[in-house]
Amino acid sequence: MRFTAPRTARAATATALAIPLTLGGLASQSYAQSPSPSPSGTFGTGCSALSQKADTSKDKVTEAAAAYPQLSQLVAAVVRARLNSTLDGKSDITVFAPNDKAFQKLTVSQVTSLLGNEAQLKKVLTYHVVGKKITPNELSKGSFTTVEGGKLTTSGSGTAFKVNGKANIVCGNIKAANATVYVIDSVLQPPS
Repeated sequence: MRFTAPRTARAATATALAIPLTLGGLASQSYAQSPSPSPSGTFGTGCSALSQKADTSKDKVTEAAAAYPQLSQLVAAVVRARLNSTLDGKSDITVFAPNDKAFQKLTVSQVTSLLGNEAQLKKVLTYHVVGKKITPNELSKGSFTTVEGGKLTTSGSGTAFKVNGKANIVCGNIKAANATVYVIDSVLQPPS
């Protein structure tokens, strides 16, 4: 019995010393750098600036895009190119949708040329569409074949992503009935 008390005291001391060491180890692990998780909902610095109706998840992609006044030039271009029924007829697509500010970056002659050539307009617009659903997890180092047939790439992390190293995704992961929409701030040009 004499040996029990010292053993108990040593065990208590060892436990008392081990707890702070264990907590210290956990504390340092909780501050370790890890990749930031991909967003699960709508994300981006430009989402608050997008005016929209309450829910576009039941609308086909053209109607969903039309719910955002900031996508009016894109919607007009899609209608002019007669792509609205084509896009609405596809399922699980991803659209990298240039906002009105993206179209304002084009020169007047670029816009005139694009709108005056239906085949070229279709080519540019379908370059913004990927024939599969792209989740935010796939954006950090993505390479995708577009409906137009060219490749586009995505890069970034957290909630800051770029398309082709140029266009910023200003609001992403917007749901439509048949599409996921990522609003971008530049019009993409298909590779020649």
